[in-house]
Amino acid sequence: MSQTQSRASSGPPQSRNSSGPPRSRNSSGPPRRRYQKEEEVWIPKTSIGKRVVAGEINSMEEILSQGLRIQEAGIVKKLLPDLKTEVIDVGIIQKMTANGQSTRFKALVAAGNENGWLGIGMGKSKQMRIAIEKANNSAYLNVSPVKLGCGSWECRCDQKHSVPFKVKGKGGSVVIEILPAPRGLGLVAGEKIRNLLKLAGLKDAWTTAKGSTSTMNSTSKAVLQCLRQTFSQG
Repeated sequence: MSQTQSRASSGPPQSRNSSGPPRSRNSSGPPRRRYQKEEEVWIPKTSIGKRVVAGEINSMEEILSQGLRIQEAGIVKKLLPDLKTEVIDVGIIQKMTANGQSTRFKALVAAGNENGWLGIGMGKSKQMRIAIEKANNSAYLNVSPVKLGCGSWECRCDQKHSVPFKVKGKGGSVVIEILPAPRGLGLVAGEKIRNLLKLAGLKDAWTTAKGSTSTMNSTSKAVLQCLRQTFSQG
């Protein structure tokens, strides 16, 4: 038998680890685990927060009926776990100081559960992530109830799909009116105003807006003032 035939019969050389596929040079150690940020455990600091944790207060309506002031975002997260947050607008704030030009970020966030609760908050910081976190906490603290109903003479149903009556709100130079609409019409509004109304739980409404509606800070305040009137006047 020749030397070439002996090499062919012996087959390809086997690796040292015959139990599995060969490892690459970079995977000699155990696989790395991805770091996942753990959720912070809320520890109440105010008397209302301690009562919420103890089970003495079980709803936001109890806090509003007693006229108590919410100073912790964890209270709202505990009583309204279905709240959703959405970043409405972000921007840059530039200011001249003695040391030069300083740049900060601002964020506007809306929080709602699409079932009668809406809050809007703003946050500022040198980092965008921190600005959004501050805006989230501010939105939770500003959550207000919205009374839903059907005030349209064309519909006259018993479902809560619109506002019960016409409301008007102002924020800066922006004036917004929300009118009840029949079921199935949808939200007749701009994209950003429509997103706010969806978070509040409205499905059908007519809207009119005057002023510089591109300024979302003023527009969001006007929308929130409108929806607050449905609860205070209704």
